[in-house]
Amino acid sequence: MATSSLTIGRQTLAAVRLFIILTVLLGVIYPAVVWGVGRVAFHDQATGSLIRVDGKVVGSSLIGQQFTGAQWFHGRPSATNYTGSTSGGSNLPADDKRQEAAVAARAKALAGLGGTAPDALTMSASGLDPDISPAYAKLQAPSVAKARGISLAEVDKLIAAATTGRDVGFLGEPKVDVLRLNLALQRLTAKG
Repeated sequence: MATSSLTIGRQTLAAVRLFIILTVLLGVIYPAVVWGVGRVAFHDQATGSLIRVDGKVVGSSLIGQQFTGAQWFHGRPSATNYTGSTSGGSNLPADDKRQEAAVAARAKALAGLGGTAPDALTMSASGLDPDISPAYAKLQAPSVAKARGISLAEVDKLIAAATTGRDVGFLGEPKVDVLRLNLALQRLTAKG
């Protein structure tokens, strides 16, 4: 009986020691190392991938913004109107009458641009996508060039410069960051 309670006491003490060691190791040291490596090796990403103009934060390359007017490139349709306080899509299935009506209305609105792009018709799943397809950017280019009073060739150069390829060479699709493209557009027309 005494041996049994001595064994239980030793096992309990060993369990408590292990608990303390693992708590310090996995609850303090490991998160601190991950945080430190992130801040040093991936500083831009760890601080929110912020975009600055003249030292002032104007947005993040991870979160889309709403632009209005023909002089700007527009992001994907957003159920949240790019408020950033919430994220999410409409959650309507493709065969829902409301979804079909919304897509048809967007297609009709884009008909004047001379074509369409799939990401121009469907809402972003998060409602905050910062990127559009190069096809959607090129679709908007003539109206942006006209509104800005610049050549289409200049706008096409900006789109090409703002286009990033597939991640790691084969994942995803090429994309254009709308905020970066609009900032480049603003810099170009500010010079003129």
